[in-house]
Amino acid sequence: MLDIITIVHDNWMLLLLGQYPNGPLGGIVCTLLISLLAMAFALPLGIVLGLARIAPFRWLSWPAACWVYLLRGIPLLMVVFWTYFCVPLLLGHNISGFATMLCTLVIYESAYIAEIVRGGIQALSAGQYEASRALGMSYGKTFRLVILPQALFNTLPSLVSQLISIIKDSTLGYVINVPELTFAANQVNNQLLTKPFQVFAIVAAVYYLLGFCLNWLANRLERHVTRKSNRQTGEKTVNIAATDQNTIIMKELI
Repeated sequence: MLDIITIVHDNWMLLLLGQYPNGPLGGIVCTLLISLLAMAFALPLGIVLGLARIAPFRWLSWPAACWVYLLRGIPLLMVVFWTYFCVPLLLGHNISGFATMLCTLVIYESAYIAEIVRGGIQALSAGQYEASRALGMSYGKTFRLVILPQALFNTLPSLVSQLISIIKDSTLGYVINVPELTFAANQVNNQLLTKPFQVFAIVAAVYYLLGFCLNWLANRLERHVTRKSNRQTGEKTVNIAATDQNTIIMKELI
């Protein structure tokens, strides 16, 4: 335990920021930055793919399904290597390891987010879509104003849980020299040479704390979503009961 405290005390700046400001930004900050950026870019792409998956047009749903099944069926490490070698060929010049890993996570995680969004949409009552269409709203306007906002709200806990997966997946950036937390820990280990267990125990503890905090947030969001759904269900039940009571009264008067 004393060794772990000493390692943290002597190397906390390297584990937190990498070699910054004398070198590239790294460590925990780099891990969080690449994870949040990946989530920010993958979410819109995942929403588009999720909508395409349930679209009534085969020319939209089939390519989206192929994208989802392909990426969910192969290891992330393979996507890392494909991006690392293919993107420079497409662009005509090399890109940094950070940009490579960011592109990889956006492409890979969009498939999982697409399924989360699709599940959130299909969990909603079909009556909302039918009512919106009956009011004269177009297919696109119905999803944009009625269906999608509710689906995204209901899937907030799942999206936070997916962010936890992104943070853990970002460790594979180590293989292409992204200076994230695992890379910084390996630099510390190379300096000490004799304490690999203590060094990587610190890394494990950091990832556990990040996952624990986000999991706590996901649970809070899930309870909030459940309470709101139950409240809306109760209000609908009261409205239906009131309507039925009014109908009975009208029949008695007649």
